[in-house]
Amino acid sequence: MAVTVARLFAARSGARAIYRAPALSSVTMANRHFTSIKPIYTADVTATGGRNGRAVSSDKVLDVKLTLPKELGGPGETGKTNPEQLFAAGYSACFQGAMGLAASKLKISLPEANTVRAVVHIGKDSTGGLGLSVELHVSAPGLDKEATQKVVDLAHTICPYSRATTGNVEVKLSVV
Repeated sequence: MAVTVARLFAARSGARAIYRAPALSSVTMANRHFTSIKPIYTADVTATGGRNGRAVSSDKVLDVKLTLPKELGGPGETGKTNPEQLFAAGYSACFQGAMGLAASKLKISLPEANTVRAVVHIGKDSTGGLGLSVELHVSAPGLDKEATQKVVDLAHTICPYSRATTGNVEVKLSVV
């Protein structure tokens, strides 16, 4: 809003608008607070062609063709993926890693055969725009449900995806 006001003032008065963005360490926009981090690893992926294009990582390890799902009005072409599937893959893998850390902190032995299934939904939100919701289904064969739930609850506070979605995306956790 400050940018818009500055531009409007400049346009009407003939003055030159100068806008200085707040420091990255403390930017608040639409109820979201961004904090700078000290990067340890950076993923660099370029998408071209939008939802019917391609996404390629800078190291060329990830190179996927994208298609808009039929449910969203696209061709849903076989052999191609979409952003929701990629988000589900990233979230489930990250959450499973956070579970390992959580189990260690709780001194609980997490079975190697544990799995995290992420189900990502896209649909209309209350404003009429598109939004996401996520279900994480956790299985830890051989570990009782109560202990697994403790691991899942702590992992949800550790996982960067969970932390990023908190307050923005509804996430349902279930132990199966």
